[in-house]
Amino acid sequence: LRSDTCAHLTADTPLVMYIPVLILGIPLNAIALWVFCCKIKSWTETKVYMINLIMADSSLLFTLPFLLYFTMYTHPIDRLCLTIQNIYFTNMPMSVFIITLIAIDRYLAIKFPLKAKILRSPLKSASVCGFFWIAMLTYSISYRTHRGNQNGFCFQKQSLLPKYSSLFYSICGYFIPLGIVMFCSVQIIRCLKKKMATGPHETKLFQKAVQIVSVNLCVFAVCFSPFHISLLLRFAVETAGACSLMPGVITYIKVSACLANSNCCLDAFCYYFAAKEFSEFSSMFPKCIFIRSKMNQSKESQPPTDQVMI
Repeated sequence: LRSDTCAHLTADTPLVMYIPVLILGIPLNAIALWVFCCKIKSWTETKVYMINLIMADSSLLFTLPFLLYFTMYTHPIDRLCLTIQNIYFTNMPMSVFIITLIAIDRYLAIKFPLKAKILRSPLKSASVCGFFWIAMLTYSISYRTHRGNQNGFCFQKQSLLPKYSSLFYSICGYFIPLGIVMFCSVQIIRCLKKKMATGPHETKLFQKAVQIVSVNLCVFAVCFSPFHISLLLRFAVETAGACSLMPGVITYIKVSACLANSNCCLDAFCYYFAAKEFSEFSSMFPKCIFIRSKMNQSKESQPPTDQVMI
């Protein structure tokens, strides 16, 4: 049974929503890449993660015109289709994983500043990102190549049979990372609110850090949650064999996918704030070390004051 016998979708919905994403996403990501490559000279963990995130978002933006064309003209599954699908389905979860790595990196830097000196380094960050790139490319290529032997249309599911791979994709590719990001963000905010600033400048920096972490968490959840909830909903409908509900579910998937892809634009604003805060926290770094050493000398039993690195 073909899915297109149960649902008819027009191309207007994705077309209308993807055009603003392309118009905003391309220049914003280009500016973000210029900022991190040309304005921030030193290599840090944040710079490594952000450049990888820009690469993932830019690659996803590259596939959107093809996705629109394939949706409008029901393009068959061929080599071009498989290539675009590999890029698309690699870079969406890569964005999720890199954002998760950024949250973990921030958590380690703030919660365990002494251990973070050992656990964190630009080389280690690059190695972790490289591992995820290789893993996702391998999975995507092997999975999509298997689909190349099937008849049907590009970016369209060809049967109403439930696929456990989509369930695995949502749980491991989003909901587990979401739990990690939520845990790290809450812990970071709690740590920052407990800190005693030495002056109004430090107080302002702590408040900015809390705002940045909160906004990043909200953007992450708002952009990606509807799409992965829609995949779970489709799995439930397919399992129940409720063909009459399929048109609404597929429409929901289309709209929520547009929202998930709009994260490419919203990430660019996060790039800006992260780059701006980077220089401020870097200038504050020697002062934090000096104050901590003074406090350790005056009161040995008191634990070291955490450093703030966002």
